[in-house]
Amino acid sequence: MLHEKLKSYRLILASQSPRRQALIKGLDVPVTLAPAYHVDEAFPPEMPKEEVPIFLARAKSGAYPHPLDDRDVLITADTLVWCKGEFLGKPAGEADARRMLRLMSGSTHEVLTGVCLRSSRQTKTFLSSTLVRFRPLAEDEISYYLSAYQPYDKAGAYGIQEWIGYAAIERIEGSYYNVMGLPMQRLYVELEKMI
Repeated sequence: MLHEKLKSYRLILASQSPRRQALIKGLDVPVTLAPAYHVDEAFPPEMPKEEVPIFLARAKSGAYPHPLDDRDVLITADTLVWCKGEFLGKPAGEADARRMLRLMSGSTHEVLTGVCLRSSRQTKTFLSSTLVRFRPLAEDEISYYLSAYQPYDKAGAYGIQEWIGYAAIERIEGSYYNVMGLPMQRLYVELEKMI
């Protein structure tokens, strides 16, 4: 099993997201959390949407400020929401979050996560995509969610594991955990291949 194979490795998760940290611990593998460091998250505006999350995950990996030892595996990821022709990252504030939720209300959006696994010898990247359908949301529901949960640190201004996931999501196609920020089954398989 993977946790046995990883006993002689050091997995380093370079993410300040509490959701990603909790998710990877759910694999029952030892993980070290990297301290925060600066990453330039700009990307070329003409880049195809499927390439952007991988580009950003690679940028986070490349910006990691410490050399990797032979038994280190660095994990970086970036999650974006694509809705009606635009990327929805983390909202700039309450008004931006409200705009995002209105945009997704009564429609289907795509959650894209790029993951980069890097050791001193190799780099692997992959993309996970999940379609999420929201029922139409009333303005008071959007106000309640923003007030009660303040989802300003989340791509698309929502967390599937919170109230809005229970009340608004009609269906998903793809990985539930991808919507939370890390496609766990795919990560497990890719880590196994890498080591």
